Amino acid sequence: MNNSQDGYCFSFPAVSGKQAGKPFYLATCPLSTIPKIFVFDEDEVPPELRAQRTLNKSRIPEMARYLAENPESYVFSALTASVASSVSFEEIQELSGIGTLKIPMDAQILINDGQHRRAAIEAALKENPDLGHDNIAVVFFVDEGLERSQQMFADLNKHAVKPSPSLGALYDLRDESAELARYQAQHIKPFIGFTEMEKSNVSSKSSKLFTLSSLKQANRALLSKGMKAGFSDAERTLSNEYWQAVFDATPEWQMVLNKEISPSQFRQEYIHAHGVGLHALGSLGCALLTAKPNDWKETIKQLKNVDWRKSNPQWAQRSMLHGRLSKASTNIMLTTNALKTALGLALTPDERTLENKHITNAEA
Repeated sequence: MNNSQDGYCFSFPAVSGKQAGKPFYLATCPLSTIPKIFVFDEDEVPPELRAQRTLNKSRIPEMARYLAENPESYVFSALTASVASSVSFEEIQELSGIGTLKIPMDAQILINDGQHRRAAIEAALKENPDLGHDNIAVVFFVDEGLERSQQMFADLNKHAVKPSPSLGALYDLRDESAELARYQAQHIKPFIGFTEMEKSNVSSKSSKLFTLSSLKQANRALLSKGMKAGFSDAERTLSNEYWQAVFDATPEWQMVLNKEISPSQFRQEYIHAHGVGLHALGSLGCALLTAKPNDWKETIKQLKNVDWRKSNPQWAQRSMLHGRLSKASTNIMLTTNALKTALGLALTPDERTLENKHITNAEA
């Protein structure tokens, strides 16, 4: 339905309800009205009444692009706002809770949750005006004086639960790196049956080895791809062949699949049962495929000579931080350096500098 103005009011089809003894209204608003109704100007709202966090403008272009490029499949959750004014609600039928919400046009409305979505909608409408005919749900709370707005913002964000990176990769059908990781988790050894598809970490007693998000990151490193970059069919095939070749050159991975060692014991004793090892193998593959595009499959066989045990002293300075495995970029790079050296690949000047900075002569 379209928004209309009636007696200097904004009118919305809405459903009324109560929460904590106070009324709220769930309304349907055309996207075209969102920038007009919800004016976001940090200078107009004093800090003591500012219910929303400072706008992170770097997030807006990506969100706006998502809207504009997926007009038939995007999903935006409801906005939550506080109205510093009296509102009227006219029920279609008594006690039905369904009717028309009227908000004075001069009412101050602050967004408690969704200010980045509001800004993205405004930006996307400039690129694709047809989006203005779509609708978004808005939950309005009446808060004369905006006394509860800051607490509402704190409560909404404190109790929000962000899905794990692996769960996000499992359900994200637009992310090609997630699609590739899902395929490999079902078709490529050693990932078949040993990939944690939902959680961001693998517990010590788990029967899994790697997380889906770690596999996704390793593929990005392997193919030197950014966050949103896509993959050609040839790149997907190359990635699948690489991981199969790594599996063939990794006796410990084979031992797990042959049930000669349990996944939990493998993770307890070896580096390459963890994200830092998997990511480093991806980075190694990128360097190897570049240096030896025609005979990399022969060179990768030298992985059999790598001592992956945590007790190997060299990993203490490379893969660990304060005695614990670390997926920090420096640790991944130092682990990759060791693998490159084992396969006879030259280190870049930057990699050599990193070696000189972090690796002491104590490594044996």
